[in-house]
Amino acid sequence: MKDTLLNNIDNDDIHLASFLSHVVSNSHNDSAYSHTLTVIGQAVTPYLLHSVLIKLNDVFTPSSAAFHHLHKQMGDDVIEIRGALQYTELEQIKPLLGDVSKAYNVDVGLQGSRPSLSEPGLLVMDMDSTVIAIECIDEIAKLAGVGEQVAEVTAKAMRGEIAFNDSLTHRVACLEGVPVSHLNQIRDSIPIMPGIQALLTHLKQHNWKLAIASGGFTFFADHLKARLGLDFAISNTLAVKNEQLTGKVEGEIVNADVKARTVNALAEKWQISAKQTVAMGDGANDLVMMAESALGVACHGKPLVNEKADVAIRIGSLHSLLYFLDK
Repeated sequence: MKDTLLNNIDNDDIHLASFLSHVVSNSHNDSAYSHTLTVIGQAVTPYLLHSVLIKLNDVFTPSSAAFHHLHKQMGDDVIEIRGALQYTELEQIKPLLGDVSKAYNVDVGLQGSRPSLSEPGLLVMDMDSTVIAIECIDEIAKLAGVGEQVAEVTAKAMRGEIAFNDSLTHRVACLEGVPVSHLNQIRDSIPIMPGIQALLTHLKQHNWKLAIASGGFTFFADHLKARLGLDFAISNTLAVKNEQLTGKVEGEIVNADVKARTVNALAEKWQISAKQTVAMGDGANDLVMMAESALGVACHGKPLVNEKADVAIRIGSLHSLLYFLDK
């Protein structure tokens, strides 16, 4: 069936819907499928979809295809192709998925079981470079005149090259004496990631709980909790004296382990099934909470995170997370 599927669809002028019908008409019994391949992009053509399947020809056997239930509703073409892996563990395929995404400028995800919108769920998000388009500590450091020094340490920590606790302590120490008014300036102009409002609105409509678990700071996380209507936020508290930062963090540092603990604690608090938990982030310190969740989503993540996460949003906006959920 697969050879027929791939060899017969090679003309750009064939409509995408006809292509999907062709897949279905040539499929085996769909009840036996084990994985779902999701392809997301702008103006996806039969040629692009055919090319994706060719790239995955040695590892994935398609059996049926259909439009995702949110196809075009948020401006994206979203196609789901059901099938089975061929003698390969899913972990071994992730680098190939990254190559496919880059080659055709589409997001692709290959999943077994998936959380569903038909049941209450929990989404726990990183903040810096995930919910917002900046690293707040780097912005504070710029205003303090130590931007390059702090940004270099931040980048190493997000790539997993140095321990997060050590990196945070070192970076915050560089901020001693920064007026709190500088934080107000950053907070008031904070750039929220495209797609976040659509994502959160849709999940709220389906009775999902929404949270931030951040290695950043309460000054910003609490602001976003209120602004975005989230249910919970946990982050680090910067110590302040005489309206200036002291260069220290108060209380327990919110690191990778605390983030993962937060996922479990919130799921238990709200009686949400473990199979309905999702964690999303971009840095190495998000990997533990991703592994603890039913679905770990890399959002424009570092290379290590894209490879380790269950699925990766490399091209699209944050609302693309919705395409990796069942109806």
